[in-house]
Amino acid sequence: MVAMLGAVPVSFAETDQYEGIEITVNINTANVEELDKLLVGVGPEKAARIVDYRDINGKFAAADDLVNVKGIGPATVDKNRERIKL
Repeated sequence: MVAMLGAVPVSFAETDQYEGIEITVNINTANVEELDKLLVGVGPEKAARIVDYRDINGKFAAADDLVNVKGIGPATVDKNRERIKL
């Protein structure tokens, strides 16, 4: 049995590790760390820009409003559409 576990490719073992867990983030209330960790393709710099934009311009009315933040494009919004909450 142990030999069989050693033969399982690592990529297969890690696939769907979080399957069934719904990850959501409220872009109007999340802090930099939450945005960085929970949004795909958004690192600490972009997360800080999201918070700065929100502080200056007020709450986001729609997920697509994220494209107004420097460095966030339509592709990033589309990758995260299911995660983004208002």
